[in-house]
Amino acid sequence: MDRTSLRGVWGTVLLPLDPGGRIDEARLRPQLESLTAAGLDGLYAHGTAGEFHELDEDEYDLVSALLAEYATAAGVPFQLGAGHMSARLSRDRVARAARLRPAAIQVILPDWAPVQPAEVVATLTGLAAAAGDIPLVLYNPPHAKTRLDPPALVRLADQVPQLIGIKVAGGDAGWYRSMRPVLDRLAVFVAGHTLATGLARGAAGSYSNVACLSPAGAVAWYELMRTDPAQAADVEGRLQGFLARHITPLQQHGYSNPALDKTLAHIGAWAPIGTRVRWPYQSVPEADAEALRALARAAVPELLLGA
Repeated sequence: MDRTSLRGVWGTVLLPLDPGGRIDEARLRPQLESLTAAGLDGLYAHGTAGEFHELDEDEYDLVSALLAEYATAAGVPFQLGAGHMSARLSRDRVARAARLRPAAIQVILPDWAPVQPAEVVATLTGLAAAAGDIPLVLYNPPHAKTRLDPPALVRLADQVPQLIGIKVAGGDAGWYRSMRPVLDRLAVFVAGHTLATGLARGAAGSYSNVACLSPAGAVAWYELMRTDPAQAADVEGRLQGFLARHITPLQQHGYSNPALDKTLAHIGAWAPIGTRVRWPYQSVPEADAEALRALARAAVPELLLGA
């Protein structure tokens, strides 16, 4: 995969957890079956929604192997996140991920002490070496300790040719203007609920929270973006209204992003995932998520497919 072929809507693997907080493989497998059948451009594991920061190394390898198994059998491209707060452990994860032959490996910058510009290059160069011939995608979210601005991203693309894309939150029209040099060099992936606007402004795709709500719905919406942009923009407005009214208050109450993503999946009811997240984070009660199903269907019926 390269900068020009990295496109579209990618869905994430979420962790079904038993009451003891262990990964429930019996519920993970049907989730992977649903994801591979949804028509997504690709699948990935070990982003924020996949609680990569809460996995031990055996669990990391288990989820990676299962995703590789199901995606390869279905002929669906997949990516593996290899983030860790320690750059050394992240490098180890990159090397193990590369053996599974993903389309790309998602990485982060060290996340306890901020890194300086030369250290950013050193980090990506070292991770690229561990990846062999597998390209890299940099995940640089708003809460990262080291946030890279457009000039820094252009320099990084120049210095680390193996870097083909970035995963960022996105922004307004001014943000896209400032990102124009980056859009010309890297595949820029933005938040799923902003993709209709982002696609029109040069974004390549999304590692999609909308696919958490409904993988099939996210696929249908992406097709609408290409065939009827005005209607797709209308869906985006209604979706963002639903999120502002019902999901943002949960965030303001203190629930983490993984808890919110699992809440969306429980609303969508497309796989037996549940809303439980790992200690010490709070889980949204399943009954609270279920109470939002009718409201979601009323707001964005186009997205609630395959429930």
